[in-house]
Amino acid sequence: MTSRSRHHQESQGYLLHTLAWRETSLIIEVFTRHQGRLSLLAKGVRRPRASLRGILQPFQCLQLSWFGQETSLRTLKSAEWLDSLPLLRGRALFCGFYLNELIYRLLPPDDPQARLFVAYAEAVRQLSEGVSAEPVLRAFEYHLLLALGVAPMANLATLGQEALEPEAVYQLDHDGAVIVWSAHRPECVSFHGKTLQDMVAGQYADPRSLQESKSLMRRLINIHLGGQEIHTRRILQEIPSL
Repeated sequence: MTSRSRHHQESQGYLLHTLAWRETSLIIEVFTRHQGRLSLLAKGVRRPRASLRGILQPFQCLQLSWFGQETSLRTLKSAEWLDSLPLLRGRALFCGFYLNELIYRLLPPDDPQARLFVAYAEAVRQLSEGVSAEPVLRAFEYHLLLALGVAPMANLATLGQEALEPEAVYQLDHDGAVIVWSAHRPECVSFHGKTLQDMVAGQYADPRSLQESKSLMRRLINIHLGGQEIHTRRILQEIPSL
């Protein structure tokens, strides 16, 4: 990142979401390497001959520059493609939109998250290359929870912080803490210790870990959504064969 003046900044970033603004403009949500999630006013980009009309596309890494400060809606100055990945299609496209919606709904604005930015770029690259989507989504979800400071570790939520036994069964309590399994808590998500150990390590070769991690991640994310709905998750559930 460089800063030519107090009010002019630039960074690599990805387009997350757009909202029409007046007749010819957009308010765009972007995820940048150095500033995190930002809202930018893109003036005139909806005009038929606007130079940025075809550049502001999701899932392509952009070099963005803008004017303004945190206390106001900043204005996009320029944008250009830094690379050109294959277009996401079919189910991979909706998986990409799912990643975007997670960032948009869970990541606070103006919160720099360089490691999460790298994880997002890697997830988009893998989806564009046809890598199996489920491990890609689970890995990014865990990176996001780490960035938010709420990712579970491979130990119990007790004073002793005992390491999990791979073949023992555990549960999440209502706050997302890892606890010993009990038949008296049927509403809690259950999983094997190895599943969480694999999640922490980013390893999803074990089919059981991959299956259990999906329910585990869904519960963890729902806890921190505060009642918000992830619309793309519902679409993926409705059209699993897309």
